[in-house]
Amino acid sequence: MNGGPSFQFSEAISFAVTCDTQEEIDYYWDKLSNGGENAAQQCGWLKDKFGVSWQVTPSILEDMFLDADSQKSERAMKAMLGMKKLVIADLQKAYNGN
Repeated sequence: MNGGPSFQFSEAISFAVTCDTQEEIDYYWDKLSNGGENAAQQCGWLKDKFGVSWQVTPSILEDMFLDADSQKSERAMKAMLGMKKLVIADLQKAYNGN
């Protein structure tokens, strides 16, 4: 459906792609970000060429954030906030304190 210029996409809606491997993250990130807004890429979020917002995240991220050890969770969050496309190895390093 084409809503024309009166109906634009916004961050009020986004689609999530949960990935088990870095290869999956790389695949979806590359496909969805192609032609999209580079300035809108942050913390695993991106906008595609149509202006639709997407979250491309590793499946382990929720477990990291919900860990009872708040220091681990905070390290993972801080690492994520510094990324555009999420990198599982870097998140795990931060989470483990390496």
